[in-house]
Amino acid sequence: MGLFSFIKDAGEKLFGHKDAEAVAAAAAADDEAAKAKLEATNRAAGDAIQAYIEAQDLTITGLVVTYDAASSSVSLFGVAEDQATKEKALLCAGNVAGVDNVNDNMSVDLSEPEAQYHDVVSGDNLSKIAKAYYGDPNKYPVIFEANKPMLSHPDKIYPGQKLRIPPL
Repeated sequence: MGLFSFIKDAGEKLFGHKDAEAVAAAAAADDEAAKAKLEATNRAAGDAIQAYIEAQDLTITGLVVTYDAASSSVSLFGVAEDQATKEKALLCAGNVAGVDNVNDNMSVDLSEPEAQYHDVVSGDNLSKIAKAYYGDPNKYPVIFEANKPMLSHPDKIYPGQKLRIPPL
């Protein structure tokens, strides 16, 4: 279990995070109607993130995703088949616009060494990242495969994205 930080304004646009933040601010004013709207907004955002994770064909038993607009955080619950699946689910949730933190409440069936994570900056490419972590730029396919299906092409990474760097 742990907390992972992400860049809030980078990533997949699955829901109107600016609207969710406005609803959260209104609910803080102790307005009952605003609190009900915030609960519905949080539920819809959590459902959108859960649907996105499920669309990646990751094997997770009992996946539950909750979103809190007030803190811009997501919590993941469930049992992943292995460490790589768990890490991919965390990245799916965190690489969504409007998400600042992901609370990892997941467990795994098959324990393995944990991966490292890399925050993509301007000028990065998978070869450069592979050289930094593995000492060999030609190992970039390892990073690409570790981040599929979130990555569709080795050249399609963006600043602010967090990538999984598995052990060799």
